[in-house]
Parts: sequence; structure tokens; C-alpha cells
Amino acid sequence: PISREFEQCHFKACDFTELELHQVKFLACTFETCNLSNVKLEKSSFQDCTFAQCKMLGLAFDNCNPFNLSMQFKECILSHASFSGLNLTQCGFDQCDLTGVDFGYCDLTQAKLTNCNMTDTLFEQTILQKADMRDSINYQIDPDNNTIKGARFSKEEIIGLLAKYQIIIE
Repeated sequence: PISREFEQCHFKACDFTELELHQVKFLACTFETCNLSNVKLEKSSFQDCTFAQCKMLGLAFDNCNPFNLSMQFKECILSHASFSGLNLTQCGFDQCDLTGVDFGYCDLTQAKLTNCNMTDTLFEQTILQKADMRDSINYQIDPDNNTIKGARFSKEEIIGLLAKYQIIIE
């Protein structure tokens, strides 16, 4: 396992696939066009980190150190990642593939999840208060099982809030 601390580092086109990053601290780091698929993140820290155009399949962010967790994602593939139970307030996901992502029991207050594909993404007891989900597609969110007060959705995808009712909207 790698055990280090990285501050204000810029990782470009790095392949971290399946590495064990136990207790690694990343502070104000940028990851650009990196592959972090199936990386083990046991107790690692990401504070004020940015990921751009990265492939991040199957990451268990819920194994990270939750203290001051702060991340922004742009044009990333995060399929089958888990953020279960994390505080992701003001976190940003822009133009990301969030297929099969687990946001169960997360606090996504004021998070920006814009222009994302959310096919099979799990929202269970998730706080989406004042979250911005405009122009995201394929989500299904049960308003009775999640907090959505003040969240922003696009008109075209409003059906994702009504799916449980099995109604037909024409």
C-alpha cells in the first residue's frame, strides 16, 4: 500500500488502476485524464480536489476519511461508485456518467449534479435540499424517501420524480 500526503499536486494521464491508496491524503490536488478505476481508498482523504475527464469505475468513496471531504468532478466516468453516507454538500458533478452510483444516505445539500447521466443511480434517504440537477437525465428519485426541498430539476426529466406512481404522462 502507498502511504503518503500530496498537496497541490497535478496528476495528468496517470494510471492508478487497482492501486491500494490506504490513508493517502490529497489536499488541493487536480487529477486530469487519469484512470482511478477500482482503486482501494481505505481511509484516504480528498480535500479540495478536482477530477477532470477521469475514469473512476467502482470506487468506494464511502471508505474514505470523511473529514473535510471536498471534491469536484467534470466529465468523469464514475459508474458504480459508492458515496453512501457521505456529506457531499456543495460537491460538483458536471457532465459525468453516474450510472449505478450509490448516493444512499448522502447529504447532497447545494450540490451541483448538472448534465449527468444517472441511469440506475440510487437515492435512498438522500438529502438533495437546494441541489441543482438541471439537465441531468435518467434519474429516479422518490420524493417521499428523499429530501428534495428547493432542489432544481429540468422539466423534461420531471418524470424521474413520479416513476413510483406508474402514471402515464403525455
